[in-house]
Amino acid sequence: MPKAAGLAEALLAEFGTRIKTLTLDPTDGGRHEITVDEELIYSKLKTGRHPEIGEIKEAIRDRL
Repeated sequence: MPKAAGLAEALLAEFGTRIKTLTLDPTDGGRHEITVDEELIYSKLKTGRHPEIGEIKEAIRDRL
């Protein structure tokens, strides 16, 4: 959970009010999935690792 909270904080600091909704949904099993406008942009289950903040910021910038 600390990694997810840190990522959320970094995204809000970067994008501010351009992010309309940011939801942290605690789950079991180590899922760390990030969606933008209902499109999956990152899945820890698929990659086997936590995302780097920079790669998530870039993926969000591409969609804004």
